[in-house]
Order: sequence, then C-alpha cells, then structure tokens
Amino acid sequence: MSAAAERTGSRFLYAPFEVARERIDANERVMEARWAALEYRLARIEASLERLEKRMWLTVYGVVAVILAEGAASVLALTP
Repeated sequence: MSAAAERTGSRFLYAPFEVARERIDANERVMEARWAALEYRLARIEASLERLEKRMWLTVYGVVAVILAEGAASVLALTP
C-alpha cells in the first residue's frame, strides 16, 4: 500500500473525487477538440456552398444572356 493510501485509510491511490475530476477535465478537453473540428468542417462546408452559389448565379446569368441575345438577334433579323 502507498503512503497516501495508508494515511487516508483508502485502498485507492487517489481520492475518488480527484479521479472523477480528472475524468471530467479529460472529457471537457475532448469535447473542446471535437467542437473545434466541427466548427472547422462547418466553415469548409459554408465556403463550398458560397462557391456553389456563385457558380449557380453565373449559370443563371449566362442562360438569361443567351436568351436575350437570341431575342435581340431575332428582332434584328425582322427589321429591314
């Protein structure tokens, strides 16, 4: 038996509350790391969505431009 265990009369090396506190601290550190990783992934997803949105708007503007160009060409073809 260790000296600390002999003094307290406990068979544990550390007091049970100290062990529980260490576990809580370890769990908090793990959760903080997981939260940071989640925030990083969400930021990457948001950036990807913004790029996708820009591409979609460029496609929409391109289609509208083609339609307007076709309309203008047909109007010009009708006028003498």
